[in-house]
Order: sequence, then structure tokens, then C-alpha cells
Amino acid sequence: MSAHTDEKAARALLVRTARSLFTRSLTHGSTGNLSVRLADGTLLLTPTGSSLGTVEETDLSRTDLTGRHLDGPRPTKEAFLHAAFYRARPTAHAVVHLHSTHAAAVSCLADLNPADALPPLTAYYAMRVGTLPLLPYHAPGDSSLEPLAERTARDHHAVLLANHGPVVAGASLEQAADAIEELEETAKLHLLLRGHATRPLTPEQAAALAPTFS
Repeated sequence: MSAHTDEKAARALLVRTARSLFTRSLTHGSTGNLSVRLADGTLLLTPTGSSLGTVEETDLSRTDLTGRHLDGPRPTKEAFLHAAFYRARPTAHAVVHLHSTHAAAVSCLADLNPADALPPLTAYYAMRVGTLPLLPYHAPGDSSLEPLAERTARDHHAVLLANHGPVVAGASLEQAADAIEELEETAKLHLLLRGHATRPLTPEQAAALAPTFS
């Protein structure tokens, strides 16, 4: 999917996706935020303090690519992260950030590889996520993370925020949501398998499946 040309359809898709993620417990309370890039280059985002389970189409915020608020309610305090990903990845048209339980749990572990926080345990993880850099802890809404996020996003469409959760960009909202769900399932597998000998994909197998989108 290219940039959303129909704002009404984009609003409906954002709300539909938000509801789906919330009702399947991939986020909770007022955590998590979604965005899409519209055809005019502006961003449509879920607002600050909102629940993905109850947000409505009329509640959505709009910013520009610098994160400047243009209209609608005040955007999520992590709007700068979304803007950073879009600037870094011109072919990305959606960004999803969740506090999904297992990915957030992995983000709290002490022994993570900062260059790649999760092993490629399955082919679908290798295809939809690839490598997953761990970005150092910043308080939610701390915009000093923005330059690092933008630099990292130039080479990676998915990152894990330490003690926080994942951020994933995609060529469409459906693609970004699918990838972040695959990330959550792999985090769950990783935790289930801790203490057991595992057989991840080899570097060659993972490279052959590495995502090429956005």
C-alpha cells in the first residue's frame, strides 16, 4: 500500500487496527500509539492519553514530519518517534508502537545484544522483523531519543526501546501491525525457551529471509 490518499479511509483503518490490537491484549490501558502517513505528507496519529480500545476517528491528531501539531487533539507524547521513523524511511506509511507484554519483558532483560535483541527463532520473524536493535532507556516522551531513533531507523524498520516496548514501521498499517505481532510472539517464544538450548535460524538462513520493505 502506498501513502493513504483517502483520509476518511485512513482514519477508519487506524481505529479498526487500534481496536484489534487492544481487544487481543497486545496493548493495555492508555499505552501504545499508531500513525499513518497521508498523501500530503502529514501524519495522522492516535492522541495522547487515549486508549486504543476506545479511540474514535474524530479523536485523531495530525502533525507534520517534524512532529509539529497541526490539528485535532494533542498527539501522543511519542509523536517525535513516529516522525523520526518517517523521515528515516521515505517508503514507510505506518508506524506502530506497543507495550506488548512479552516484548516489554524482553526489553527489561540484562543480557540483551544491543545490536539485535531477539534471535531469529522462526522464519516468519526473520521475514517480518529481521534484526531488532535495542535503544537505551529514555523516559516516555523524552525527545532526546529522537536523533538516535532516526539514525537507527535508516537501517532497521523495527527497534526495541529498553524497559519500554517495540516500534515498527511498515509500507502499510497492516504490514506494520503484522510485524509487531510477529515480534511479540517471538519475544514470548524467547522467554519460554530461556534456559533451554535453542536452534535459531543460521545467519545465512535469516539473511535469505530478511525483510526488504520500507
